[in-house]
Amino acid sequence: MKLDEIRAAESRLLLSTYERSPVLFVRGEGVYIIDESGDRYLDLLSGIGVNALGYNHPAVVDTIARQSRALIHSSNLYYHEGQAELALRLTERTGLDRAFFANTGTEAWEGALKLARAYAGLKRNEGANVGTKFLALEQSFHGRTFGSMSTTFKAKYREPFGPVVPGVEFVRFNDVADLRAKFSSEVCAILVESIQGEGGIRPLTQEFFSEARALASSTGALLIVDEIQSGMGRTGKWCAYQHFGIEPDVTTFAKPLAGGLPLGAVMCTEEVARVMHAGMHGTTFGGGPLACAVGIAVIDTIEKNGLLAHATEIGDYFMQRLRSLAAAHETIVDVRGKGLMIAAELDSAELAKLTVAEMLKRHILINCTSETVLRFLPPYILERAHVDTAIAALDEIFTVHAAEHNASAGGHLHG
Repeated sequence: MKLDEIRAAESRLLLSTYERSPVLFVRGEGVYIIDESGDRYLDLLSGIGVNALGYNHPAVVDTIARQSRALIHSSNLYYHEGQAELALRLTERTGLDRAFFANTGTEAWEGALKLARAYAGLKRNEGANVGTKFLALEQSFHGRTFGSMSTTFKAKYREPFGPVVPGVEFVRFNDVADLRAKFSSEVCAILVESIQGEGGIRPLTQEFFSEARALASSTGALLIVDEIQSGMGRTGKWCAYQHFGIEPDVTTFAKPLAGGLPLGAVMCTEEVARVMHAGMHGTTFGGGPLACAVGIAVIDTIEKNGLLAHATEIGDYFMQRLRSLAAAHETIVDVRGKGLMIAAELDSAELAKLTVAEMLKRHILINCTSETVLRFLPPYILERAHVDTAIAALDEIFTVHAAEHNASAGGHLHG
């Protein structure tokens, strides 16, 4: 089917949940994704942070081929070879002790919330004064299922589906005083992203993160860190919280974990894990043989190829080039991020939307989040030449926009 036929069929058959760009992609190679006409697009979004190794990477493709011939699915009623091996890799790299595998990031976050409520109940039974309330952050995004959505800040994600899950209060982002004022023994968990993704690539401050850890520890509440977008090496470390020297009680992974296959993970300490017993939580598809085999291959490839250090080096170069661009174009008001989780914030939502469209015309994929923020989540295999291509395109777009804006302003003045 051609693009027009697919668009017509989707308009009849699918729920209207996405505003898709009019491009039909059919294959990928490295940092490029290729459309039906054979045109190559530089992907600086990597499937919204999923394709860490790019497209058609031999480690992923070969593992899928090998494992699919052996065993794709068995069920969690029985053992298979992948879960313990993948869990070992994750525990060794996160500093946490146990894993539960789900299908997606939002499912992993649901599991983390359930752990927090169950652990609080256990602590109450043991005589501690721990409540059931969650403290989440303004501008947070944790997913679209009910619990995840209820801990997500923006009203547009919650209001159409209300009433949401009760017992959630939002703290002003990086406001230590507000965190202290809202924390009490009623709280069972403080919920944070080390670096907010959908919220605009906004890192926590060291002071705020440290205070969240201290407050949670003071009552037996949990510190739960969402690493679904920032984890698995994107920031140059396996977990973004490792840049802060923070040790959470629970963390969540997904996006790049299985190289494009659906896989999420909840990681927790041994202390928290003692609350869970057989039958309390589960999944049909989560942690299947195929996804786990690819997850193992992804982790091994990142380490074998030195991609943590590479993400740091290329990310620093990318932000350096963006800051130079900002010096030339006042429409860029901020550049921030860590590793290959990068944002360029513009002074106009209209310009941000225009820039995404103009980049697509130039066969470069990025997106806009939080209305004014250009978000870059490229594959870890990105090279300097790719960064230079993107910067040149952005420079051209902003130069044309400034010229048109000045011409328009001059016309108004003379009029």
